[in-house]
Amino acid sequence: MAAAYQHNPELARTLILDELFDLSLYQALRRISSDSDAQQTLGELIHIETRHLAFWQKFFDTKLDRLNFGRRIKLWFFTRLCRLFGITAVHLVLEAIEVYGVRKYLALWKAYQDQPLGEALKGILQDEFKHEDILVTKLTERKINPEKIRNIFLGLNDGLVEILGAVSGFFGAFGDAVTVLIGAATTAVAGALSMGAGAFLALNSEKEVRAMESAKKRFLGEETGLAEMQEQPLNSALFVGGAYVIGALVPVLPVLFGAKDALVSVLTAGTMVILVSTILAFLSGMEIRRRILLNLLIITVAVSVSYAIGLAAKNLWGVAV
Repeated sequence: MAAAYQHNPELARTLILDELFDLSLYQALRRISSDSDAQQTLGELIHIETRHLAFWQKFFDTKLDRLNFGRRIKLWFFTRLCRLFGITAVHLVLEAIEVYGVRKYLALWKAYQDQPLGEALKGILQDEFKHEDILVTKLTERKINPEKIRNIFLGLNDGLVEILGAVSGFFGAFGDAVTVLIGAATTAVAGALSMGAGAFLALNSEKEVRAMESAKKRFLGEETGLAEMQEQPLNSALFVGGAYVIGALVPVLPVLFGAKDALVSVLTAGTMVILVSTILAFLSGMEIRRRILLNLLIITVAVSVSYAIGLAAKNLWGVAV
């Protein structure tokens, strides 16, 4: 069975090192965690990952017991992050690792399902769904609200991109830092209120629909089957709006501290986009490089189009300060 895949050493290396990384991370988190539930869950996950690692090493007839440089850096980062933010960060990391693992193995199984590797992946996925996913879900659902965490980072991302576009456009049109600050500040306030109101109305509508469906089923004597919403519309609105404002500050602060053009704001925002994109990709199980490139492309388009519109307004209609 292993011989059939000896011609694809990169795939073997990736699968083995991914399992080794997960195992190393769970071991590190278990050492630093003081929460008994988390320690118990991590102990069970360590047992499962040890089995998975041994399976892939035997399947590919490849022995790897040391992480590469990139994974060692990632392990160091996640360990320090969990030391800094405690048990909430541990729960969030566990869930994100689980989401990433399931998506990765499902994609591979779809590609190799008619081959020996597909059969091997099927067994690993059954283990993921029956054991790891259940363990992580039981732990995290009592401790954190991952949707709220994601909403915060999405609000940050939206505020950053939108106001960076506004700063670029205002510099193109006016070229005056004070005018740019006034325009960007008013746009940021309007955007934050709009985002917060949108989150409030969306969740409030969902809450009303759920209440109506539950009332209808109770009237008919049926089981409602609908879980009560954990997120409150007002709280969600405050989180989204507040995160938007924080994101909006990133491109505005360089102007506030003396920047005379949009370049410093673009560089600052680009750095923050990479950080936010990395976190969002990790939480959602998306490929990190793809997410970063996608967001950098978005801000490049936003800056270019906004700046071009500002220049057009200045040159065609004589906008000046």
